[in-house]
Amino acid sequence: MTPSPDSSDQLAPWSRAEFEQQLRAMGKSYHIHHPFNLRMNAGQCSPEQLRGWIANRFYYQFIIPKKDAAILSNCDDRATRRLWIARILDHDGYDDYQGDAQGGMEAWTQLGEAAGIPRAELWSLQHVVPAVRFACDAYVDFARRSPWQEAVCSSLTEMFAPQIHKDRLAGWPTQYPWVEPAGLHYFRSRIPLAQRDVDHGLAVTLDYFTTRAQQQRALEILKFKLDILWAMLDAIEKAYPT
Repeated sequence: MTPSPDSSDQLAPWSRAEFEQQLRAMGKSYHIHHPFNLRMNAGQCSPEQLRGWIANRFYYQFIIPKKDAAILSNCDDRATRRLWIARILDHDGYDDYQGDAQGGMEAWTQLGEAAGIPRAELWSLQHVVPAVRFACDAYVDFARRSPWQEAVCSSLTEMFAPQIHKDRLAGWPTQYPWVEPAGLHYFRSRIPLAQRDVDHGLAVTLDYFTTRAQQQRALEILKFKLDILWAMLDAIEKAYPT
């Protein structure tokens, strides 16, 4: 018996603009709307909760270069590799590793220190709860096993990131004055980098996913990544209750 074709195979593909609109509409599921993030942005987290979030979110920073290296290992397009490698350097650092060249992981480490988490304690990963580790490792596994274009698509949660960084920059200095202001550099540095990365990742996605079935697949991939970020906050919220 011949299986029935997927209904999406019978539909005309969205135009490039319509497809981008569908992708951007997924922002309604971004973890900026998670109850824990809403409380954090309202200044309602205790020092223990904020430190718990910083320590657990560090594991996400920790696996990002591994995720990006996995994408590179599967990518047979030289132009993409030349652009994508910048993401690893953004996190691990480059040149003399000083100032703006220190990288995102170092900037997040300074955020931890500004909030009272010693560097060695943060890097030991001792505070990372199992569900956060599982979610992050699942993301790396997806990047290793998937076509590189699908892994690139999963990075498009960066479309929604600038606002979450702006919120923290606007609120934390008054809501959490005990966090040293210099520690907020990570949020400030990610705003322009996120836009650069979105421009590239979005171009790859719009070029590759051209049939309706493929476009639906892209939305499923983006939802998977959004679920990872949401699940991380679920786990953090449970580990550090109000």
